[in-house]
Amino acid sequence: MAIIANLDVMLAKRKMSLTELSGKVGITMANLSILKKGKAKAIRFSTLESLCKVLDCQPADILEYRDD
Repeated sequence: MAIIANLDVMLAKRKMSLTELSGKVGITMANLSILKKGKAKAIRFSTLESLCKVLDCQPADILEYRDD
């Protein structure tokens, strides 16, 4: 897959757990885990916006394009 989710990197930078992020964003642990593991097929802009707001980052900090 050419789109990589760097959610684990942002969580480490913010010293935040997946459980804490789940509570602040209102997204289930299961759905965040799918995104974190790179198994997600899509992400809603509203979800991306919430993640960026809580993690104080830009979408490019979470999602990365790699041309392998």
